[in-house]
Amino acid sequence: MKSRQLRRSALICLVFFSSIARPALAGDFVGLCAAGNDDRTRPIPAAIVPQAIKLFALAGVDPSFVQQSTVYRCMNGAAWLCNHGANLTCAKADVSRVSKGAQAFCRQNPRSDVVPMAATGHSTIFTWTCDGAKARIRSAEKVDRRGFIADQWKRLGP
Repeated sequence: MKSRQLRRSALICLVFFSSIARPALAGDFVGLCAAGNDDRTRPIPAAIVPQAIKLFALAGVDPSFVQQSTVYRCMNGAAWLCNHGANLTCAKADVSRVSKGAQAFCRQNPRSDVVPMAATGHSTIFTWTCDGAKARIRSAEKVDRRGFIADQWKRLGP
């Protein structure tokens, strides 16, 4: 009798813990964002890697690298993915129209056509140029409703 109860308890624990530890299935994953908005960026689960490869045209890239370099967040009840690149931070956008880094760069490099992101930071939405020794905004990227650079993020699913 005790042996049967012990086996039953062990089976219940096994089922419970395996359901917690299993990787998210694509459908389960999309459901995580059904509640609305969550601006935290988090690594994607392994089950989403094939979709991320397709979404970002990363055919031939090592799937483990895609998983390590792709994050998700929730916006308007949908999962949105961003794949980190050389100049992509996948973080909230810096919308400040003043850049101390650009100002310092322009003082040292007057009339430079481009202020590098190493000076401005990678999360700025602006492309900066030097007008003499003064930093000027040349162009700006669009920001989505949650404050992220819009073209860095792609919606997962329909």
